Amino acid sequence: MGIQWDILAEYAPFFLKGTLLTIGLSLAGILLGTILGLFIGLGKMMKNKYLSLPFGIYITIFRGTPMLVQIMLIHFAVVPLFTGGTNAIAATIVTLSLNSAAYIAEIFRAGIQSIDRGQMEAARSLGMTHVQAMRYVILPQASKRMIPPLGNEFIVLIKESSLASIVAAPELMYWGQAMQGQYFRVWEPYITAALIYLVLTLSLSYLLSRLERKLATE
Repeated sequence: MGIQWDILAEYAPFFLKGTLLTIGLSLAGILLGTILGLFIGLGKMMKNKYLSLPFGIYITIFRGTPMLVQIMLIHFAVVPLFTGGTNAIAATIVTLSLNSAAYIAEIFRAGIQSIDRGQMEAARSLGMTHVQAMRYVILPQASKRMIPPLGNEFIVLIKESSLASIVAAPELMYWGQAMQGQYFRVWEPYITAALIYLVLTLSLSYLLSRLERKLATE
C-alpha cells in the first residue's frame, strides 16, 4: 500500500490551517490555565478549610473526569447558556483552560510548599506583607522548580487539544479525520497529524529545556 502524495498535497493547506489553530488553542489554554491555576492553587493553600474547600472540589472534579466529557458538556450545555448557540473554538479554549488549571494549581501548590517556611518568615520580618513576600521571595524561587512539571502539562495540553475535533473545531485532527472520511485512507491523514503533533511537542520540549538550563545558571 503506497502513500498517495496527491491527496497529501491537496490537504496540505488544511493541515497548515489546522496546525495554526491547534497552536492558538493550546497557547490560549496554557495562558488562561496558568493564570487561573495560580489563583486556585493559592486558594487551596488557605488555612481556613471552609474557604479552601471549593478550590479543592474544583481540582478534584476536573482531574477526576475525562476531558472528553468536559468538552462535550461545555460545548453543548455551558457555552449555549452565554452565547445562545454552540461555538466549538470557545468551548475548546474554555475546556483546555479549566482542565489545565486544575493540574497547574497542584503544580503551583507543590512548588510553593517546597520552599522552606523560613523564607516567608524572613520576608515578613523585613516588613513585607504576605502578598509581597509571595511575589518577590517565594514565587521566584518556586518557579524554577515548577518549570519541568509545567512543561509536561503544556505538552499534554497540546496533544489533548485534538479532542476539539469531537465538537468540529477545525484544528489539526479535524482535518485528518476529514481527509480519512473523504478518501477512506488511514495512513496518510493520521501519520501526517501524528508527525505534526510530534514536531510541536518536541519543539516545546526543546524550548523548555533551554529555559530550564538558563534559569539553573542564574
